[in-house]
Amino acid sequence: MAKRASTPKHTWEFRARFRHRAFGWRSKLPIQRIKEAVSEIQGVAKKDAVLAAEGAVLFLERVSPALEQVDSSSGAIGTAVNTAIAALVPIIGEAPADAKTRDAWLERLWTAYQDDRIPYLELLGDRWGELCATKERASAWGDRLMDLVRLTWVPNRKPGAFFSGATNCLSALLAAERYGDLLELLEREPYGMWHYRKFGVKALAALGKVDEALRYVEEHPGSNRSPTAVARVCEEILLAARRTEEAYERFGLQASEASSYLAWFRKVAKAYPHKEPAQILADLVKNSPGSEGKWFAAAKSSKLYDEAIALANWSPCDPKTLTRAARDFAKKNPTFAVEAGLAALRWLVEGYGHQITNVDVLDAYTYTCEAAENAGQSEETSQRIKTLVASETFGERFVMKTLGSRLGLR
Repeated sequence: MAKRASTPKHTWEFRARFRHRAFGWRSKLPIQRIKEAVSEIQGVAKKDAVLAAEGAVLFLERVSPALEQVDSSSGAIGTAVNTAIAALVPIIGEAPADAKTRDAWLERLWTAYQDDRIPYLELLGDRWGELCATKERASAWGDRLMDLVRLTWVPNRKPGAFFSGATNCLSALLAAERYGDLLELLEREPYGMWHYRKFGVKALAALGKVDEALRYVEEHPGSNRSPTAVARVCEEILLAARRTEEAYERFGLQASEASSYLAWFRKVAKAYPHKEPAQILADLVKNSPGSEGKWFAAAKSSKLYDEAIALANWSPCDPKTLTRAARDFAKKNPTFAVEAGLAALRWLVEGYGHQITNVDVLDAYTYTCEAAENAGQSEETSQRIKTLVASETFGERFVMKTLGSRLGLR
């Protein structure tokens, strides 16, 4: 009888790229490679979930040593790794692997987590219960780590005593639904850190004690906590309890904070689709006094054109953003475009804008005039522009130098 051929091992493209100290100090290339690795694993997941999970474990084993020399001061590389972890944990946790395979994965991930120097894999601790996949396995990991946590969480602990697996333990106990053990363990926690206390909040919520969970947040504020991170946990609890309106009023706006004001608005709108965009915008503006002009793009994206112009003139708004609006709407909504262009010129006259050149000034003027012609407001707009430019007192009157001769001004 012929011997059955062994199944060939899968060749992962990312494997060769993520060697020990594979990258120099610049973060651009490794960030790109991280994204490529995640895409490769996600592509395999569509065909073979277990193989994809094996690839995810392999990547997580190799990523931190490969990034050892990369400059992490900007936070960009850390964010890229965290995004990768968030994408890969469900692939590992949901893979239909047998017990032996999953136990091996967890041991490999535990070793990588303990050897992580930077650390880049810190987020894995928060998701350990999910990686365990079953309550029984999560409970076993909770038992395995609990005594080590207790040894370092004592009043007379030695200086520097620390166990990096504390979050793994708490996450495992939460997944195992051992809420009493988790809350008892947190009573010993000496640091008062939100990083740990959030598990107590989630445990109380899982017990159906929603109000008690929210009080726990207030009574155990914890150190080193991000207001946005806290808001996200509290919002999640209230939404799960179907207390949607309360979630929005108390935590929804802060929980959705993003890297840009437009992204922030869109996240809130997506989370609360029953809310009118105008109401969301008004609430966001109210909660960020002094930044009204920065919500211009959010208002424009929701076709709240009157509100957008009001915001653009309320507090400083990027002149280039306003000029682009004047350009893009010169034909389809020329009245709005005129006002956007005039607002751009206003802030230029007052000295706002980053790395402004005479080209930026000319663009604002040209697109405003084009929109005015389309709106049948050329004469009126020309006079408004003259009045604006003539009022310039900032610096060396850069706008006047650029447009003065065109406008017949000295």
